[in-house]
Amino acid sequence: MHKSKIYFVGAGPGDPALITLRGAQLLRQADCVIYDGLVNEVLLEDCRPNCECLCVRKRTGEKPFTQEQINQLLVEKAAQYRTVVRLKGGDPGFFGRTAEEIQTCIQGKIDFEVVPGVTAASAAAAYSGLFLTDRQFSSQVLFVTGQEAPDKNESSIDWDFLAGFRGTIAFYMAMSNLEQIAAALLANGKPADTPAAVIQNASLPHQRLVQASLERIAAVCRQEGMEAPAIVLIGPTAVYREETDWFRRRPLAGRTILIARDEEGTRSLSRRLNELGADVLGLPVLAVRNFARTGAADTALTRLGEFDWVVFTSRRGAEFSLQRLAELGKDARAFGRARIACIGPETARALGEYGLRADFIPTTFTGQALAEELSAKEPPAGKKFLLLRSAVAPDDLPKSLQRQGAVVEEVSIYTVEPAELPARLIEPILERLGRRRIDWILFASSSAVSAFLKFVPKETVLKSGAKIASIGPSTTRRLLEEELPAALEAPVHTLEGLTEALIRYHD
Repeated sequence: MHKSKIYFVGAGPGDPALITLRGAQLLRQADCVIYDGLVNEVLLEDCRPNCECLCVRKRTGEKPFTQEQINQLLVEKAAQYRTVVRLKGGDPGFFGRTAEEIQTCIQGKIDFEVVPGVTAASAAAAYSGLFLTDRQFSSQVLFVTGQEAPDKNESSIDWDFLAGFRGTIAFYMAMSNLEQIAAALLANGKPADTPAAVIQNASLPHQRLVQASLERIAAVCRQEGMEAPAIVLIGPTAVYREETDWFRRRPLAGRTILIARDEEGTRSLSRRLNELGADVLGLPVLAVRNFARTGAADTALTRLGEFDWVVFTSRRGAEFSLQRLAELGKDARAFGRARIACIGPETARALGEYGLRADFIPTTFTGQALAEELSAKEPPAGKKFLLLRSAVAPDDLPKSLQRQGAVVEEVSIYTVEPAELPARLIEPILERLGRRRIDWILFASSSAVSAFLKFVPKETVLKSGAKIASIGPSTTRRLLEEELPAALEAPVHTLEGLTEALIRYHD
């Protein structure tokens, strides 16, 4: 019999970067993750491929869970798996019914551990430029639930005490009862002009904040359409100050950006844009197929030393090639006398991860520039070139080298093709575009343009008002073929260059 253990882990308030190191470590080790509806599912991307992930959303969805069902699920999964993570929004100890779930563990003689997390009130204040305590205004803070158990005979909240409390009061789960909460505080003597702030979706790019007096806060929230999940702060520190609001000053704050790439590429770029403040939507329009384990690739990889130059034109081509080289029992010595050229710094970094250094990188990161600049450095006539790249890569590089007398051998290490996407992924994008709620659409390849238009009609894009950003000339040309002009083209044709171009656009 295996000895199972349930870990109650705080996922933090929304931003996946706010999970603790211990929490992230446990997610990587988990056999099963049982997570709340408000948990950011980005956190699950680091779980093992065979980890079972179960959402126990309580109030929404087709089949909402009851607390009793969650308790029973914990018992069942503890019997099935060694390591079960119960992933809860914020901190497990704050209004998350963790005590009841731990009691279930005790009754079932199941080992457990609690891993605290960043609680929503702390994050809501920090990400709004507010402070729960301030030695000039508030030296104490209270955390209060805005929803008590429906079967309680009487309230456990001391409204008279709260009305006289001179520090900060943070209400959780209070949006549906905000009017009653404000009325109860006012009826017990809380001054009508007491500052109040409501923060929706705390720590996420689409975070919203409204600030008003206690007397007006419920009406202002109705007017502004504020909804759960939200934290309500009441007290002297709940006064918004622009100079302390670092969150809204990030360079892409308030921008909604749609990325059309493959799934892995979308995920990596999303994280960077999120850090800069953007609300990022991903549409993985491309699927990547690895050809590095084919006979043609194996033959080429075992002959690397026969060539004068081995050329990589993408990070993925370098990664797949070198992964396969290692599987064949070979390392950097397989290159022998061959020198290595790559199309740009991102590809060069992939080589570096395998202990290889590029001998040549062009100043402009295109296939044509690689051929021209390399030819200027060393005439290619009579030299043997091996191109390890995508099956759909442009033919400008090999043709340019061949015109100058080079012997060129091309091997397809991978390809990209339109993905098969379910309607549930496409429909929200079409809806946002239709409501003109997307500011930018980012394309990092010409193939992504073609694949994207299989799912999203060109007319929808043109009517949406969304601006288009292109990573480089070949992508821009493909957009123009579809009569979709790019509002910007990255002067440095890399993902970093595209990101920097977006930042400069909004400076």
